[in-house]
Parts: sequence; C-alpha cells; structure tokens
Amino acid sequence: MEDMKRYAIYYAPPEGAFARHASAWLGWDAATGQAVEQPDLGLPAADITRDPRRYGFHGTLKPPFRLAEGRDAGGLHDALSRLAAQLAPVTLSGLKLASLGGFLALIPQGDTTPLQTLAATVVAALDGFRAPLTEAEIARRRPDLLTPRQRELLDLWGYPYVMDEFRFHLTLSDRLDEPLASEAARVLDAHFAPVLPRPFRLAELCLFGEGEDGRFRLLHRYALSG
Repeated sequence: MEDMKRYAIYYAPPEGAFARHASAWLGWDAATGQAVEQPDLGLPAADITRDPRRYGFHGTLKPPFRLAEGRDAGGLHDALSRLAAQLAPVTLSGLKLASLGGFLALIPQGDTTPLQTLAATVVAALDGFRAPLTEAEIARRRPDLLTPRQRELLDLWGYPYVMDEFRFHLTLSDRLDEPLASEAARVLDAHFAPVLPRPFRLAELCLFGEGEDGRFRLLHRYALSG
C-alpha cells in the first residue's frame, strides 16, 4: 500500500458505463490514475470541473485526512478490510441530478437512512487514523460561517458535514452562475440519464489517496460482506 499525502473513504462506481461516463465528464479516471478526454457537450467542461477533477468521481463517506502519528497505510488497509467485512451493502432506488449550493451533483433517491448510518460508522470506526487538524486546515473550513453544530463536528471529526449533517452526493461541477448552471443541468441530465444505476447499490468501500500532484487515485476496493 503506497504512501499518500491524504487518504479518504469514498464510494466509486464499479467498472461500467456509469463509471466511464463520469470519469470522461470530469476528465480524470481515478481508477487508472490517468487523464481522460472530456466529451464535447457544448459546455466548457474543462473550466467547470476543475475542483471535482482533482478528487475523481466519488461520493464521500469519510472525508480526506492525513494519517495520525504512528499510523501507516498498511494499518489503514487492514482496518478497512475488517470494517467492510462487518457492514452490509446499501441499496436505494436510484440517483438523480440536483443543484447543491450552486454546484451540480447526483444525489440518491429513496430512504437514505441506511446510507447515513453507513457513513457515520465509517467516520467513527476509522477516526483513530486521522491526524488532528492544523490551525491552517481549520481556517480553510471558514469556521466563522459554520453553524454551531457544524463547528462541533469539525472539532470532533475533522469535517463539518458528517453524522447528522452528512448529505451523500457525487459532484459533477464547480459552483456555477446562471445561465450556465441551468444549461449545464439540462445537458448533464440528458448525458447521464441512460447510464444511471437503478437501483443504486453501494456495495464497496473505496480507499482513495492524494498524490503529490494533488489528484486522488483509487487504491483499493473492499466489498461490504456483513
């Protein structure tokens, strides 16, 4: 297991049309660690996918973290293997396109309670591997703009949008202004509609790592077999 700047636990779709569509749209295939030619959809794709391109197509379960002192990638791998063996897959009715705070994303349809529970379990079970936030890392989260609960979660778990503040999503764009936001939503809704999984099944935990180039790569998949 290679050493990386940061690690994260994500959902990433298995190999197939959905994964290929998403990687091509973002211009980065996290599974291969290679840039991908973006499709010509009449949108400025390279300009409006800069942030999600760095991370690869994913849904966050445990946000990126530096390893704590005394912890290593091999130990994280072993812990993830044990954890995945205890957790059951989660199935929801599907995914749909939505605008979240100005950026476009795919969000789950159906009762998300089992997914919320899964994410909370992953965050808590692996928190011993997370190094405490530095003052600079805290400042980047703009704590003055967070709610009291979000600031509490930032202090407890290193990220403000976990536990009861968690909202699973798969990011497709940077924040967009009108009229581009509406046009991008129309185009991407049509682009992804043929390949969206129905039902949507989260059956693996995916370990991602951030390389020295600042881009995230898929390091390993762990089947949920509990």
